[in-house]
Amino acid sequence: MKDFFQTTRFKILLATCVVLAGIMAYAGANGRLQSAPQEFLTAALVPLQKVAALFSNGISGVIDQIIHLDVVVEQNEKLQKENAELRQQLVELDQYKAENEMFRSANNLKEEHPEYTLLPGFVIGRDPLDQFYSFTLDVGTKHGVEKGNVVMSEHGYLVGMVLDATYTSAKVVTILNPALNVSGMVSRTRDSGLVTGSDVLVSEGLCLMNNLPRSTQAAIGDEVITTGMGEVFPADLLVGRVVDIGTEASGQSMQAKVEPGEDISSIRQVLVLLDTGTAVSEPAPAPAPSSDTEE
Repeated sequence: MKDFFQTTRFKILLATCVVLAGIMAYAGANGRLQSAPQEFLTAALVPLQKVAALFSNGISGVIDQIIHLDVVVEQNEKLQKENAELRQQLVELDQYKAENEMFRSANNLKEEHPEYTLLPGFVIGRDPLDQFYSFTLDVGTKHGVEKGNVVMSEHGYLVGMVLDATYTSAKVVTILNPALNVSGMVSRTRDSGLVTGSDVLVSEGLCLMNNLPRSTQAAIGDEVITTGMGEVFPADLLVGRVVDIGTEASGQSMQAKVEPGEDISSIRQVLVLLDTGTAVSEPAPAPAPSSDTEE
């Protein structure tokens, strides 16, 4: 029993009794002994009441959010739909602007060359394995495009030729490709040669103009145009300008490096020449001599 009075449990019990006795003495001295249990109960319940109020408010807030969740979701879906419609309108506006510019360019070229029938087309794909920058257009046979049609830039420069056409698209081989040969002429000196692509110069975006006469007076900066020979490319189409000139390896003729008038590697819109007519005006045949002799 003696050991019990030495324990911590006894000391806590004793301290509690002392505190209670003090509180009761204070309450008795102030006439509040009868209401003390109620006050203790009220003091003990205050934290519980606060927790209950917070819980009630929280539940109310959650319920309110659940009630309005459908409204928020509906508004969000409406905003997303409106944003999608606005983005589509911007895309269509950009397309209309590009088409208007193309038609304006086509009309300008049409005024200069009334014999041309020009169809605007947009580049929709490129062959990543083709180092000569062939590309695919969004127009095809249903628009009148055929294999062999000449392809020009909106500024009238030669770009290439239609290699193949499907119902809705067309593949274009460019003038940077060595497989494409164009009869060209230096506009200032009227010296003719053959414009073609080069494996060596394609990385610089340049063509070669071979078979120029050794006596040529062509110089850097001169414009190169088509001659119309071969009845494939119309005469007087712009090709580009001379950026260098020198003697061919054989020493028999001169050759020039030609920079196309358009950046073939990044061109985005072109004009397809649907009706070239007759590229070369053939001279009329001389009349046959009369077999009758005059008397």
